[in-house]
Amino acid sequence: MSIVPVHLCRSNNQAISAPRAQLNFATCLLAFSIAAANPSFADQQIVIATTGGTWERQMREHFFDPFTKETGIKVVTVSGTGAENVARVKAMVATGKIEWDLYQAGEIQAASDLHRTLNEDMTAFCADYLADKDLLPDACNRSGVLSGYGTTLMVYNTESFPKGGPSNWRDFFDVERYPGPRALPNFNDPWRVMAAALLADGVEPKVLFPLDVDRALKKLNDLRPHVGLWWKTGDQSTQGFRTGEYVIGQIWQTRAAALKQEGQPLAWRQDQAFLVGDRWALIKNAPNRDNAIRFLRYFLDHPDAQAKVCEALVCTPARNSAAMAMGEAARAMVPTSPEVFDRLIKPDAEWINANTQLLIERWNEWNQQ
Repeated sequence: MSIVPVHLCRSNNQAISAPRAQLNFATCLLAFSIAAANPSFADQQIVIATTGGTWERQMREHFFDPFTKETGIKVVTVSGTGAENVARVKAMVATGKIEWDLYQAGEIQAASDLHRTLNEDMTAFCADYLADKDLLPDACNRSGVLSGYGTTLMVYNTESFPKGGPSNWRDFFDVERYPGPRALPNFNDPWRVMAAALLADGVEPKVLFPLDVDRALKKLNDLRPHVGLWWKTGDQSTQGFRTGEYVIGQIWQTRAAALKQEGQPLAWRQDQAFLVGDRWALIKNAPNRDNAIRFLRYFLDHPDAQAKVCEALVCTPARNSAAMAMGEAARAMVPTSPEVFDRLIKPDAEWINANTQLLIERWNEWNQQ
């Protein structure tokens, strides 16, 4: 599209006839209207897919809006479950119609071949940070930029168990000692539910992987009548606790922290919690790639904002200085603190990625029984 030369829209010292001046003004007005309506001339933006809820609110407050204020680049968000977001990205890449720029990929999925077919190799970007000793090891790698580490853990309602709640996954499955409805995740990532079932059945953490799928599903058969909520999104897990759909559940620690900040009667156990992380993934041929790169640099260069997000969500930030800026109580609860780390379950990402399709097929078959 041709644009009217800028000199025609400028006043100068040469006298021009009234009709010509009116024609120039109308032409310029039309050109500016077209430019405003055309995305290539509209306000600069990036489109980020999120899982919504508390995480997005914290990111909006501490990263998205400050980034826009500093750069003028608007952050547009779309939300869905992690599995839905990945499915959308797959469809976009397959059709060549890329609408998003960035999304959060789980640390395990980020190590997969599928992830690498969908997203840019960030090796060149990360080269600028190789000498940055403040970053956690591997915080920037070919798969993306580490957003933070968290856990999937067991929570319980303290009002339902005033004398003390369940301590581990064996207790989670003990519906006689700890009666009441349970909550478990039900999306295309069933390994942690199966792992909890195996730990409840007496499998030692050091030999948990490879998962014995048959044994896990058999153990889950006993619990199925007592599951009050199969949640697909973090918001469902928090709302279900508020409304009493469950009194013991397996949920993300970020959502557990949000419930606790609300004053909900909730406690959690880090023993045998599952260590998980998320990475910023830059989709291949992203429409606003340069702006997305600028945002990733902004994210890495603002440890104070990382600290505020992770203090609210109880996560480990990408920078050591960010962790040190968090309050002492919050630092003691994050998954990579010495008090917590040794008690966590570290998933075997290579095995999970190699067996993802099998896990999903067996999970779906079991759900349909």
